[in-house]
Amino acid sequence: MKVNAGDTAWVLISAALVMFMTPGLAFFYGGMVRAKNVLGMLMQNFFALGIVSVLWAALCYSLAFGGTNPYIGNLDFAWLDTVAKQAPPGFAALTIPPLLFMAYQMMFAVITPALITGAIADRMRFGAWVLFIGLWAILVYAPIAHWVFSPEGWLFKRGALDFAGGTVVHVNAGIGALAAVLVLGKRRGWPRHPMPPHSLPLTLIGTGMLWFGWFGFNAGSALAANGLAAQALVNTHLAAAAGMLGWLALERIKGGHATTLGAASGAVAGLVAITPCAGFVGGMSSVPIGLAAGALCFLAVNMKFRFGYDDSLDVIGVHLVGGVLGSLLLGLFAERAVNPAGADGVFFGGGFALLGEQTIAIVATLVYSFVVTGLILLGLKALMPGGLRITEDDENTGLDLSQHSEVAYAPDRV
Repeated sequence: MKVNAGDTAWVLISAALVMFMTPGLAFFYGGMVRAKNVLGMLMQNFFALGIVSVLWAALCYSLAFGGTNPYIGNLDFAWLDTVAKQAPPGFAALTIPPLLFMAYQMMFAVITPALITGAIADRMRFGAWVLFIGLWAILVYAPIAHWVFSPEGWLFKRGALDFAGGTVVHVNAGIGALAAVLVLGKRRGWPRHPMPPHSLPLTLIGTGMLWFGWFGFNAGSALAANGLAAQALVNTHLAAAAGMLGWLALERIKGGHATTLGAASGAVAGLVAITPCAGFVGGMSSVPIGLAAGALCFLAVNMKFRFGYDDSLDVIGVHLVGGVLGSLLLGLFAERAVNPAGADGVFFGGGFALLGEQTIAIVATLVYSFVVTGLILLGLKALMPGGLRITEDDENTGLDLSQHSEVAYAPDRV
């Protein structure tokens, strides 16, 4: 293994960019909840940086990238043993220090369960969240990361492609969010009483932080400072821009207005959908991918009212639907000319083989994550004193005071 200084510098920056996405997500979600819950939302996201980082270094990195078992890693890298000197199996061509690869992947592991907080906003006890996120990182994220990201994983070996986390991050967190809202139940008063965002400027700031950090998320996944990273960066930006346009166009047609919340949500939908595709598609393919994501995710967020599940901040409509869409569209738009390590999709003469493998990867992720997430939550609900949810009085008071004994804003400014 020969370490390249340029590649190392780029991935160092990319790891920092991806870390920056978690506080960005906190602001994105924090602006959308009511004022009495904003610190609760910020805390759930910031806490992910603490607990998942330690668990990743101690155990989860080894489970995700250690060993040659197709379904789960071993304990070769537990407690960072030999990580600084030994590349994971299948990464012999790595041109960055293995310790940096571990750190870069750590940031993905942090933000993935943090995505779930948007679906369960306003009603989960902080103590329950602490236990849930730790168990989820070990039992859900690490195995699926091994299946898809590790060259030894069974889905990787089958030929499923996921450049930066369409299935591992977005489908995984999105279906986990659905399991969580079904177990937790609805917010009291939803949907009879309106629960509007308390600070859309905060949400737009969070969107900008996410968009900025996503360049590290996608372009950094090239693991090198090269043309593939440049292609991923361009794809990422164009898909976000097109996602915003697709969402706003439908919003204007259906509701008569193009909203700032719609602009933010559409950009994120485009970013989600391009994530699995970023290093496998070229030309202008990112634009139709982003447009489709913006439009379809806009339609999907309204499904919660039809089916009656309380996905507070549209995690399912944006991340689950956008992640599934992007992973499937990769089967259409992928070009081996862009990335020889990939495959040709339907539109570039590759037939339906890749689309079939993408479908298998999506279904496997959906089933495993939904079932295991549900079992974790049902177990905590049965075993934890007080269960998963805050009391009715605490919900009326808000997470900020009831869970953290703090308020975000001075009383005379609320």
